[in-house]
Amino acid sequence: MKLVINELRCKGCNLCLTVCPYKIFTEGKKPGVRGYVMPVLDRPERCTNCRLQKLYQRQLCGMCQTICPDQAISWVEEKPFELKKVEIEY
Repeated sequence: MKLVINELRCKGCNLCLTVCPYKIFTEGKKPGVRGYVMPVLDRPERCTNCRLQKLYQRQLCGMCQTICPDQAISWVEEKPFELKKVEIEY
């Protein structure tokens, strides 16, 4: 699974930045399709849902998706054999 921000729905409120315990978002610099400055996925490999949701078969965090007022954040299945970076924390 990987995290995706829908550019057509996001209005740049940046609530996801404030609630993410893994700090995977940063403030965007340039406007998106609709003119809003969207957050950027800086380090999505730290997200436990992205890394472990398939293994445990349940949602592990989901704070960003829950707090998003526009429902612009979702997870999508990755393509088979798609390269991905994983960060392991000790």
